[in-house]
Amino acid sequence: MTSTLPKPHAAFVEKACEILSKDTRIHTILAGGSMIHGGMDEFSDLDFVIVVDDEHYSEVLASRMDIARDLGSLLSAFTGEHVGEPRLLICLYEPGLLHVDLKFVTKTDLDRRIERPVILWSRDKVLAEERLARAEISWPNLDPDWFEARAWIWLHYGAARALRGELFEAIGMLAFFREQVLGPMLHRRAGRPQRGVRRVEAYGLDAEGRLAKTVAGNDLASVKASLVAAIDLYLDLREDAPPKHVVKGMPHALLEYIKQA
Repeated sequence: MTSTLPKPHAAFVEKACEILSKDTRIHTILAGGSMIHGGMDEFSDLDFVIVVDDEHYSEVLASRMDIARDLGSLLSAFTGEHVGEPRLLICLYEPGLLHVDLKFVTKTDLDRRIERPVILWSRDKVLAEERLARAEISWPNLDPDWFEARAWIWLHYGAARALRGELFEAIGMLAFFREQVLGPMLHRRAGRPQRGVRRVEAYGLDAEGRLAKTVAGNDLASVKASLVAAIDLYLDLREDAPPKHVVKGMPHALLEYIKQA
C-alpha cells in the first residue's frame, strides 16, 4: 500500500508500523480514510485504527500521547471529544505538517465499522481478516426526516442573526448548514456516503454552482441571498427522498421572514 502514497505519508506509515508493532499490547494496525477511499494526495490526512488487546486498553489509552510522540516529531495533539470520539487522538507532525489521526480501539470494536479498513500489520492477520469480514459495515447516513426536522430551524436561526446584524454568526450558520444538510444531500443524490462537503468539487457534485451561491459575503443583502439559495437547493434535494413529515408553512413563512429589512 505504501507504494501508492505520497513519499512523506509512506515514510510515516512505515515508521509507525515498525514502532507500534514492537508494542506487545497492540494487536493490529488498520488504515482508513483516504487510504481506502482513494484520492490520497500530498494534502491528505493519515487515519490509523490501532487495535489494542482488551486487558491493556485502559493503560494504552492513558499513554496515547506518549505513543504519538514516539512516532515522530509531534507538534501538537488533542483528543476528539468535539466529534464525539474521545478514543481519537488528532496529531500534527513535522516535517511537512502531516495530519495524522490515531484511533485506539479494542477487538470488539471491529464488529461494527463505518468503513472497511485495510490491515497494515497484525500479530494474527488471519484472525483480523476474519473478524473484519464478519463486521457490520454501515456508513451513518441520515434519513430524510432527520434533515427536514432540522433544516428550517437552522435556517431560521441564520436569518434571525442576520436580521439582528450578527452577520458573522449568520455566515457561520450557512457554513454549518452546508456541512450538515446540503453537502450530505448532494452526496446522497450521487449515490455516495453522506460525507458533509468533503470532495464536493472532486466528484462534481455542485456542477451548476448552486452550493456556491450559499456562500455569503459580509453584508446583509449577500447573507439574505445566500439563505434563499440554501432554501432553494434544500427543496430541490429534498425531492430525491421526500420526508414523511414536512414542516408546516415552510418555505413560505421563512421566505417572508427573510424579506424583512
